[in-house]
Amino acid sequence: MTEQIRTGRRSGGRAARMALRAAPLSEDKRPIRPGMSGGQYKPLSDADIARIHQTALDALEQIGLADAPQTGVDIMVGAGAILGDDGRLRFPRALVEDMLSKAARNVTLHGRDPAYDMELSGSKVHYGTAGAAVHMVDVLGREYRESTVQDLFDAAKIVDTLDNIHFLQRPMVARDITDNATMDLNTVYATTRGTVKHIGTSFTEAGFVPDCVELLHMIAGGEDAWRARPFVSNSNCFVVPPMKFATDACTVMEECIRSGFPVLLLSAGMAGATAPPTVAGAIVQAVAECLAGIVYVNAMKPGHPAIFGTWPFGLDLRTGAMSVGSGEQALLTAGCAQMHQFYGVPGGAAAGASDSKLPDMQAGWEQMCSNVMAGLSGLNMVYEAAGMHASLLGFCHESLILGDDLIGQAQRCVRGIEVTDDTLGLEEIRATCLGTDGSGLGPGHYLGTDQTLNLMESNYVYPTLGDRTSPKEWAEKDKPDLLENAVARKEAILAQPSAAEFDPMLDAEIRKRFDIRLP
Repeated sequence: MTEQIRTGRRSGGRAARMALRAAPLSEDKRPIRPGMSGGQYKPLSDADIARIHQTALDALEQIGLADAPQTGVDIMVGAGAILGDDGRLRFPRALVEDMLSKAARNVTLHGRDPAYDMELSGSKVHYGTAGAAVHMVDVLGREYRESTVQDLFDAAKIVDTLDNIHFLQRPMVARDITDNATMDLNTVYATTRGTVKHIGTSFTEAGFVPDCVELLHMIAGGEDAWRARPFVSNSNCFVVPPMKFATDACTVMEECIRSGFPVLLLSAGMAGATAPPTVAGAIVQAVAECLAGIVYVNAMKPGHPAIFGTWPFGLDLRTGAMSVGSGEQALLTAGCAQMHQFYGVPGGAAAGASDSKLPDMQAGWEQMCSNVMAGLSGLNMVYEAAGMHASLLGFCHESLILGDDLIGQAQRCVRGIEVTDDTLGLEEIRATCLGTDGSGLGPGHYLGTDQTLNLMESNYVYPTLGDRTSPKEWAEKDKPDLLENAVARKEAILAQPSAAEFDPMLDAEIRKRFDIRLP
């Protein structure tokens, strides 16, 4: 009887647990998923948020922004902005508040596969790539080389296989294509052929957009299908901090809005260089610039899907170098997330990038710090969350794969702690200590209990490549190396056909119509 009490509650032991681990989880059983709500971490008080808001409005009303294209001037002046004799557009408070009231509150970024649609609202969190790295990290040779369109396709293909990377924004530039129009077109082709998740991309000039739109219509199955579910968005650096519009980028943005792209309004000042050196001041300027973007977009097309892209970056003031892996960067991003929620608009910012040149311990602490803080602050879109090194100059496929593990742990932090009668576990404690019959002969541990086995997959996140073996087991397995395993997984992924490949007839039609450089 005693032995029955001690062991009767186990459900097959190690073999059963391994079988559970091997079985694919249904969506409702996954411990983490895209769009979980953060917002637990609030570095800014309500009073702080109000002061940042009022200061941003002061900056827009008193200082304004220079260098808008004439089309933009006409759009914003027509809505109530004031063009000064100094050529700067100034924005009365009432205009900003009016345009905020018209701004899209709930935006869905579509995947080519609807399973990967992302709803941006409240404090729902999504992690993905971004950037414009010009180099690739060779982890085995410990060196850098120029990035290519093949590297871009490979990155998209890898992202398509990773559960915790929810979207792909172009992470590197195809340096092997020197003509900008051809590069923009091939960027769209390579990324859409690599993944069915949502994609973000940039365009160099407004005149390069129509060909890319024609390509997207072909992929989508026509203009109506594209406009109903645009699976590519425009990442647009519409401002040149401090407080200037980027004239050419603004004309690109106008063309993208007309063509049905959701837009990311991206302000990327560097604290201490092109933004104030204080965390609060850098947030103020980024907020002011993005509020000007809200006016611009909604004066042109009220309610058009736009992401409030405050991306202030940190700076090492000793050298003037970017410090995207710093604690200050993590605070900048978390503070911006609070401002997005204050305005009630979808928002995005940068987190997860590293100043380290390789996926090493420095990269690990830098990437985890800002990814966790971004998620806990409830940032809707966490850009540059995996793969980015050397202060945004280098991208690494192996680091992208390792980032999937890292972001899995970050998302578990976002999910937080559920407190219910079941999770408090009083009856589990009672049965374990006293036995189910109250004999006082419970098993004395929770290994193999029904609750442990039932929750081991739905409550716990396990690394794919991270090693949790004992030193003895590690030695018995020939001392597996994390980077070598990441290289092996990369090669296995890239050896398989892309799940996003186009129908051969469509691909032939695309290649006949456009100058496609990807083999």
